[in-house]
Amino acid sequence: VYCRQFHDNDAVKLQIDVSAEYPDAAQADAHTFKIQVTSPDGQVHEANASHEVLIEDPQLWWPNGMGAQALYQLEVQMLKDGALVDSWSRKIGLRTMELIRHKDVFGESFFHQVNRTAVFAKGADYIPEDCLFTRMTPRRTRKLLEDMVLANMNTVRVWGGAAYPADWFFDICDELGLLVWQDFMFACAIYELSDDFETNIAAELTDNIRRLRHHPSLALWCGNNEMEWQVDGKVWQYTPRQFGDYIRMYEYLFPKIVQAQDPQTPYWPASPSSGGSFDYPNDPDRGDVHFWEVWHSNKPFTEYRKHYFRYVSEFGFQSFPDLKTIETFTLPEDRNIFSHVMDKHQRNNGANGKIMQYMSQYFLYPHSFETVIYASQLLQAEAIRYGVEHWRRHHGRCMGAVYWQLNDCWPVASWASIDYEGRWKALHYYAKRFFAPILVSCEEQGLLNQGNNINQEPFDMETSARLCVTNETGESITGEVCWQLRDNQAKILEEGSTLITAAPASAIWLDTLDFPDCDPVRHYLSFAFKMNGTVVSEGTALFYPPKYFALEDPELEIEVLDQAIRVRSKAYARSVQIVSTEGDVLLSDNYFDMNNEEKLVTVLRGTTENLTVRSVYDIGRS
Repeated sequence: VYCRQFHDNDAVKLQIDVSAEYPDAAQADAHTFKIQVTSPDGQVHEANASHEVLIEDPQLWWPNGMGAQALYQLEVQMLKDGALVDSWSRKIGLRTMELIRHKDVFGESFFHQVNRTAVFAKGADYIPEDCLFTRMTPRRTRKLLEDMVLANMNTVRVWGGAAYPADWFFDICDELGLLVWQDFMFACAIYELSDDFETNIAAELTDNIRRLRHHPSLALWCGNNEMEWQVDGKVWQYTPRQFGDYIRMYEYLFPKIVQAQDPQTPYWPASPSSGGSFDYPNDPDRGDVHFWEVWHSNKPFTEYRKHYFRYVSEFGFQSFPDLKTIETFTLPEDRNIFSHVMDKHQRNNGANGKIMQYMSQYFLYPHSFETVIYASQLLQAEAIRYGVEHWRRHHGRCMGAVYWQLNDCWPVASWASIDYEGRWKALHYYAKRFFAPILVSCEEQGLLNQGNNINQEPFDMETSARLCVTNETGESITGEVCWQLRDNQAKILEEGSTLITAAPASAIWLDTLDFPDCDPVRHYLSFAFKMNGTVVSEGTALFYPPKYFALEDPELEIEVLDQAIRVRSKAYARSVQIVSTEGDVLLSDNYFDMNNEEKLVTVLRGTTENLTVRSVYDIGRS
């Protein structure tokens, strides 16, 4: 069964294409089909003789954060002499799904459009949840995908180097409103196209397309992961025939199969790509981009701000998993990041040292294994925040930030924001804030951003900031942007506010704030966006790396209430972490900044037994 949708004004026509195999072809005419579509409120729609169903005033399916995820039940029954022979039943969502590419002043746009509404893709890349597939269950998958929604994500890219997800993965994405960028399972290699191989892969694509094409969450079919980019860059030794076979596979055979089996879902030849034919496949101004200058090429976080990609489908930074996860595969004597066991749980060659090299640029030297874990997670979170906030400030030019990666398939140091045991790293809490529908962010100018050498005396350094409010609620919003220049005790030295109105799907920049007399060792900027007096989004910015900032002891205190925790600080506290030493606790917020204040966070799940609290102040102190 293939259900095609045709949207016109306030109605949707469903064209139900049915194919069947009969034990006796001569009896085909003796079979009839009964087709029903049941709406979420129980209303039943019958198909006419042409297998068409007209639904007026439809309840549309929307991505997370843009509306509800209305699902209709489509059932097709095969009858012979009035008796049921076979049936097919699936849930479908009524929506249009397009990939919009048009020329503009920046090059060529690239974004998902659902129900004629542009979507800024906010999400992460998904790999299998376990290296032993029998341990993957619907319950485990649901928890992982629900954690994406808790972090304000709307998009999941299924990476082409693993396996096609089970049906339940897509069922859950349908329910939660997660758009699925689905790679075909071809990645990081070069293939020779024989007749047998063509038959094999055609069957693979056809089977999976037919299995998954009814899902409203399915946003895009993608030919492969990084193969156009790598073949073009001569990463692999290939013959001229293999070079030609790449084009035949991903730009002729694959789109032909998709067009035959699922013509209403967009096809994209590779990730990254500018559209195919080895035409600058990682073009920053067209198509999607994989950006690894930060991490693999050792560039600083600030490198992200030099690029204004149209859609970033892969970029990442590593950290160590939660200490409790590390304890599942280590003995006490193994708990040193350069131990044999820790190195064997790091599949990116030399990356434990890379984490420490980046850490030397940002934090003081941690004096305990546990503090190394905490600092590494902050490093990862700060790196990805730099990129995402920058691209969201340029909403319209950039329309997607999907980081590598969401999850792990074993307990390991990696780019994941949720570790193998399902524990949130700092990055996932950061993502909840930097993917929020309404975001206030800061483009500060300081030592990191200007690339100054602290040992070069004297040197000029600009201390300034531009605040920006990004609105992806679908409605105009009005509120107040407030800022304060503070000292390390959080005492306010200067302050100001501006009333702004932000249209739907927009980013509003405020005027530059100059602080020529700021002491970057002791002064920092705090900022917030308020609507009706309530803080909707907030943050802080330093002009020096945290390792140079004169942090005072915030004397953090926590008080456990009924399903909530109150945190108090007596000075500026950066990246406050609350953790349970006895079990796991998931909070409404964590790894947050505080300005000599108190903050109330909600317990979403887990235990509040034996809580501990720390901040960046504790890094480098015995």
